[in-house]
Amino acid sequence: MMYLILGVLLWSFAHLFKRVFPDLRASLDSAMGQWSKILFAVPLVASVVLMVMGYRGNEAPILYTTPDWTVHLNNTLMLLAVIFFGVGKSKSHARSWFRHPQLYGFLTWVVAHLLVNGDLASILLFGGLGLWAIAEIVLINKQDKAVTRYSGGSLKGDLRLLGIGIVLYLIIIGLHIRAGVWPLPVSG
Repeated sequence: MMYLILGVLLWSFAHLFKRVFPDLRASLDSAMGQWSKILFAVPLVASVVLMVMGYRGNEAPILYTTPDWTVHLNNTLMLLAVIFFGVGKSKSHARSWFRHPQLYGFLTWVVAHLLVNGDLASILLFGGLGLWAIAEIVLINKQDKAVTRYSGGSLKGDLRLLGIGIVLYLIIIGLHIRAGVWPLPVSG
């Protein structure tokens, strides 16, 4: 469990550094140029490795179970999470509706996974990452009070976002199955 906790903390620290220490981050960016991005990418990659090792390497106690129907809700939320994640770079109408679509997508991913995973490792992983995403939203809103709304958007952009979201969602399902995790409802 220690690797998992360290991974979540390292992920949070590396992401929140810019918000918590903006002057230090600006001076690092100024002094190092593009290399400062690598300075922060290395701990992020390390955090993912630690989280995977910690999550997969433990038999965590189950703290709660949920009804079978929550798998359907999980899958619906996951499709929404993938679409949310793409909103910020899309040319869809939805881009003007949300200030932090990637973080909302991330939080939707967290909720979806907590719905169907009641073991301690999942609660630490998804709960910890959810707390990071909430902190990130709060800090961004505190620092960047001015909101610039996207004024574009088209039906073509909406359909493209939906299509790409569905394809990526199906790829994620395939990756879960390949990793030995069955994400779909089981009939029985």
